[in-house]
Amino acid sequence: MPSWHSILEEIRKRGGTHDAVRREYLAKLYRLTGRNAIVYYSGWLQKPGIPGSQVNDADKNGFMTAIHQLDRSKGLDLILHTPGGETAATESLVDYLHSMFGTNIRAIVPHIAMSAGTMIACACREIVMGKHSSLGPIDPQFGSIPAHGVIEEFKRAHTEIKADPSKIPVWQPIIAKYAPTLIGECEKAIKWSVDMTREWLLRGMLAGKPDAAAKADAILSELADHALTLSHARHLSAAKCRSLGLEVIMLEDDQKLQEAVLSVHHALIHTLSATGAYKVIENHRGVAFIQLAQAVVIQGPAGQQQAIGELTTRYDT
Repeated sequence: MPSWHSILEEIRKRGGTHDAVRREYLAKLYRLTGRNAIVYYSGWLQKPGIPGSQVNDADKNGFMTAIHQLDRSKGLDLILHTPGGETAATESLVDYLHSMFGTNIRAIVPHIAMSAGTMIACACREIVMGKHSSLGPIDPQFGSIPAHGVIEEFKRAHTEIKADPSKIPVWQPIIAKYAPTLIGECEKAIKWSVDMTREWLLRGMLAGKPDAAAKADAILSELADHALTLSHARHLSAAKCRSLGLEVIMLEDDQKLQEAVLSVHHALIHTLSATGAYKVIENHRGVAFIQLAQAVVIQGPAGQQQAIGELTTRYDT
């Protein structure tokens, strides 16, 4: 199996042709499965803090580009690597994918698909994961603050103040940092993400199965419960996800598929590490929507130079 290092050596020997090597491995995956393949990769680990690295509405343009002229009867293998992102954008993106492929979509997670990425995976017919792969909780966040955490803190304050009014001065500055409508917004955000993911599970992964509604509730009772997962950054292994009731197929069970998937993954990580790309949406035919972060040097007074970031998008067809 080509390793991370061997693919790096291949890229170096061929003169840094990241696009060519990546596309060759993506085409090999298509030839193996006979299914349309689209990668949806974010470089948030390589380029932290770049706006747009999370799931957002601009991604729809990338998927429209990648899906155009595909034979949709072949279904879709969606290879995911993302930290998550906006709930509204996630809902819109999944609705679009379902309108194109129905529920004949398989999520492949070679490494990490967190938060909204987990929600997208739950919207698929099944999820292919390796022993090294992780999904994550789907509890919504307001900035870096978990919605569940806000509600828990308000409930705790209410309970302690009711039992002992002398604690009002302790809780007052803590509660004052929240906007007046925040509790209601948190409750709505939690309901939105849970109801949405539940509908996708019942429409696809759990469709036609006995006790599907109960199984969906059991899955969401852990994925969406901050009190159980304890942290939004919690990494849930393939074994854990399978134990929750998700349809998880182990990548190690098919050696050829494992080799093809991990070769694509390593090629993409090299692209995100060594080029200006911070998000790649690309199909097996080499049609791509690549967002770039480039350093632009501006000449200042007395020969001073200042490097600033510039975000651009590249279409390859």
